[in-house]
Amino acid sequence: MTTTSGTAEQVRATTPLVGRPDVNRKRMARLGWTFSAPALIVVAAVTIFPIVYSVILSLNNVTDTGNGVQLHGFTGNNYSVVFQNSTWHYALGFTIIYTFITVAVELVIGTLIALVLQRLTAGRGWMMALLLLPWSMITVINAELWLYIYNGVYGVADAILGAVGLGTPNILGTNTPAIIALMIADIWKTTPFVAIIVLAGLVMLPGDIYEAAEVDGSSGWSTFWRITVPLLRPTLSLAVLFRVLQAFGLFDLPYVMTNGGPGTATTSLAILGYKALFQNLDFGTGSAVATTTALLVLLGCLVSLRAFKVQVGKEGT
Repeated sequence: MTTTSGTAEQVRATTPLVGRPDVNRKRMARLGWTFSAPALIVVAAVTIFPIVYSVILSLNNVTDTGNGVQLHGFTGNNYSVVFQNSTWHYALGFTIIYTFITVAVELVIGTLIALVLQRLTAGRGWMMALLLLPWSMITVINAELWLYIYNGVYGVADAILGAVGLGTPNILGTNTPAIIALMIADIWKTTPFVAIIVLAGLVMLPGDIYEAAEVDGSSGWSTFWRITVPLLRPTLSLAVLFRVLQAFGLFDLPYVMTNGGPGTATTSLAILGYKALFQNLDFGTGSAVATTTALLVLLGCLVSLRAFKVQVGKEGT
């Protein structure tokens, strides 16, 4: 009897309880939510609440009382004012073109730099350190640096243009040169960010595929387009996603270098919303600009992901 009882107890001890893995997963999930709660509360306070409050302001008649703002009922007039404003139309077009050109150029140059770094056997660390210097620089400092370069009196850009016979144009005081100057400054700063992301993707690619392609006699150009690019789709989509988010919210670079000028030539949606909110104290219209900008950023990210036919965290098709 004792032997039988002991054997039964051993069987019960070694047999897993039905449903216990689910219980453990639920406990771990609750534990994870418990530890994450403080950070989630902070994120909600500094991001979600301002977004929701901005949407509320954009859908109300808002007046400034000196001690705050007062809401005077629902209205869609703020969005009507925004959509009918020619400055908003220009800012939208400028922001879209700026985002498309800068992201495309950064993606091409960043990928080329990453391919070069991947093939370096000596000095890669030093090259990466030098590459990260522009990206690690605060955007305001970067803007001040390029402001000195483009200065019409002692700037290096004017000296170079004069030396090659192109004269000394007022770069930041003329519409098209000012836009190009902003793009150059942005590309110089953020191309290293794209290069590092692409380099990380290149390092993770399986080497046996390239060995098989070499055995089959595939050329370098064919290998790049038929093997490297498809395998890099998740990495490239991630780089584009981050850059679209950053470029579409363009603010500090034109604010420091041109303040949206000359005229409205470099006025982005973020600059326009800032001026409406904090210079004109038009909280309803400014909030409408901010809300439409956020929706357009979301749309741009979805379009970017759709263009690469990939979702973040999944392999490309």
